[in-house]
Amino acid sequence: MHNRVVITGLGIWSCLGKNLEEVKDSLYAGKSGIGMDMERKEWGYRSGLTGIVQRPELKGILDRRARVGLSEEAEYAYMATLEAMKNAKMDMSWVEKNEVGILYGNDSSAKAVSEAIDTIRIKKDTTLLGSGSIFQSMNCTVTMNLSTIFKLKGVNFTISAACASGSHAIGLGYLMIKWGLQKHIICGGAQEVNPFAFGSFDGLSAFSVRENDPARASRPFDKDRDGLIPSGGAATVIIESYESAMERGAPILAEIVGYGFSSNGEHISNSSVDGQIRSLNMALKDAGIDAAAIDYINAHATSTPGGDFAEAQAIDAVFGESKPMVSSTKSMTGHECWMAGASEIVYSTLMMQNNFVAPNINFENPDEASAKLNIVSKTTEKNIDVFLSNSFGFGGTNSSLIIKKIK
Repeated sequence: MHNRVVITGLGIWSCLGKNLEEVKDSLYAGKSGIGMDMERKEWGYRSGLTGIVQRPELKGILDRRARVGLSEEAEYAYMATLEAMKNAKMDMSWVEKNEVGILYGNDSSAKAVSEAIDTIRIKKDTTLLGSGSIFQSMNCTVTMNLSTIFKLKGVNFTISAACASGSHAIGLGYLMIKWGLQKHIICGGAQEVNPFAFGSFDGLSAFSVRENDPARASRPFDKDRDGLIPSGGAATVIIESYESAMERGAPILAEIVGYGFSSNGEHISNSSVDGQIRSLNMALKDAGIDAAAIDYINAHATSTPGGDFAEAQAIDAVFGESKPMVSSTKSMTGHECWMAGASEIVYSTLMMQNNFVAPNINFENPDEASAKLNIVSKTTEKNIDVFLSNSFGFGGTNSSLIIKKIK
């Protein structure tokens, strides 16, 4: 027998807001969280565009020992997890008595690593790095810090899968609970937002240079898109078995019913229509539903010419007859990278709870592929019973999650 897997807590810290209520309002309003960071121009970036994410003030919330080990992305993840645990009715006394795990997506800690190397190079003294440097600079900075702060006793590791990291973290957590290996897992994704993290992307000319109008720069599926905008923050999705949630009287927000994944096995950075189709079909098969059952798709679409074109083809190949509503929330957030697969589950669940589809803003001129999709360019009232979220990453890693409303 397989366990049912439900979502009982959500938390978010992003360029759209510092909590669920702020983010819900931004989604409904089609409000962009993108702006200019002039420091990047001073560093020699082609593009200074970025998601504007406020750093949390943790003094007074966490003691100094806990704070010094937190990287930027771990700070965001801490705030998102604090909100999610509160919403899931998981207080510390309960957590200490139960086996709660953590699986978080993160694929870099560039700022901490770069600053440590600079200190060694300039000062020639490793003792000046400080006791927290190692815990900030390791790729598992989020899981190692949060598992300690929240005293977690279950599964504990980081998923590193490029821009599908956050989605795979939820997918793997779903499988562990489904198969009876765990009962409660804190899942999510985090992404630092600083010049250290994105220089190589900028060097590949991957970013939009539409700097004169930041809010209109991210244009997923639009014919005139010219690249993605980097962004970040953190999103936490607490999942557990249905039986466990019922036993402890937890709020059940939605049910995870399908997880599909694949590897393109082709080019290291170019998208593959075939790989994406296999991921989509696997998710549908795992959920035991037909394509027509999907009401809404939160597309991966990052506003790159090739990536959006391939995804539009894949969505049309699988959903061409049913034509569910499609939008990319990256039109408002930019590309939240390692966080995106988790944040877009949060965004879409908020839409499901509040009966609307957030717009794919800046979608004005479809191209040959996107013209075949039912892309929502304005906020639309809609009862969403089942949605699907796509996440695709460098190296050809693909993830598709299907979430169902609890009735």
